[in-house]
Amino acid sequence: MHITDFSVSRLPRIEFGSGALAKLPSIARKYGTRALLVTGASSFRRTPLWSAVTAGFNAHGITWLDLAIPGEPSPHMVNEAVRTLRSEGIEVVIGIGGGSALDAAKAIAGLLKPGNSVMDHLEGVGPELPYSGPSTPFIAVPTTAGTGSEATRNAVLSVQGPDGFKKSFRDEQLVAEVALVDPDLLATCPPAVIAANGMDAFTQLLESYVSSRAAPLTDSLAWGGIKAARDGLLSLYADAGDVTARKRMAYAAMVSGITLAQVGLGSVHGLAAPLGAFFPIPHGVACGTLVATATRVNIDSLRNREPGHPALEKYAQVGRLLSKQGQLDRDAAHTALLEVLESWTRALMLPTLAHYGVTPADIPRIVANSRGSSMKTNPVQLRDEDITAILFARI
Repeated sequence: MHITDFSVSRLPRIEFGSGALAKLPSIARKYGTRALLVTGASSFRRTPLWSAVTAGFNAHGITWLDLAIPGEPSPHMVNEAVRTLRSEGIEVVIGIGGGSALDAAKAIAGLLKPGNSVMDHLEGVGPELPYSGPSTPFIAVPTTAGTGSEATRNAVLSVQGPDGFKKSFRDEQLVAEVALVDPDLLATCPPAVIAANGMDAFTQLLESYVSSRAAPLTDSLAWGGIKAARDGLLSLYADAGDVTARKRMAYAAMVSGITLAQVGLGSVHGLAAPLGAFFPIPHGVACGTLVATATRVNIDSLRNREPGHPALEKYAQVGRLLSKQGQLDRDAAHTALLEVLESWTRALMLPTLAHYGVTPADIPRIVANSRGSSMKTNPVQLRDEDITAILFARI
């Protein structure tokens, strides 16, 4: 085995397991007695778990404020929250929800003490000033299995519309102090959310596995996550009460956050950013609807331009794993990989881009805005016509 040089950035302390949510009050108390609780719009608050968490805070002498995030967070939303809450003496920020709630909580935690605008730090927008911190301690509690935000150092913020953008506020100081991953929190996820988030997690695992910066450590993590997604995603989609499937997908999503934070992503996420900025398409849906086609274009581009590239064998390895056909030769394994991904796209009923208003006339603008940080670690540099082919095939 060839061991390449690599570095590992900061990770949170991880608490993983059914019932782990019960540990939240005692963990939070270690950071102080004044908390900010950031959740999604309403789903978690409608469950008995909300009263259990708040009762636990009361029992541990923790007072709290709460903030609901309706949809994907914007820079304005973060700045307004920071402006309003800076004087409240917040000692710990707790995000409970999907990727949007966690990203909002992460960004707010990062700016409560400095107090400046998040626009100062967004990649590709504004002055891109270095972040000096300090960040308020942040605890991440995911309730979906998708973004892996509980393990990353970036908070994704969006402005939607013709001049919109989807960019990251990114710094190692933003990493959660604790990622509390309780698979039981997936029990109330509707099938469409499971499908979109699960395909996001899988895509992150696949893209980090073939990333141009891939390393032995992240490869081993991604491999286990891909296997967990293979065995868990369709089962969880069929039955959110499947305890084993919940654990597999919670693990796959968490690991996908670790691997993407270390080695980056690829063309699917490069395209998901402008798609999510210009159109009302959920991030996971964008990833899920594109991954089969983008993988085919990557494989074809590598075969034609870099036939000796190690990513071709990695794609074959994943094809053998997903199809459970370990003896396939490389070309047959590539075919099996694409067949599995296409079958998942159909089984999970992921809509096309046209469902969200994307037309062929929009493609040049999407292509022009697709070359962010994710595209830079794609295993092969795609040409504009390659990216166009991905989009056109999914309209």
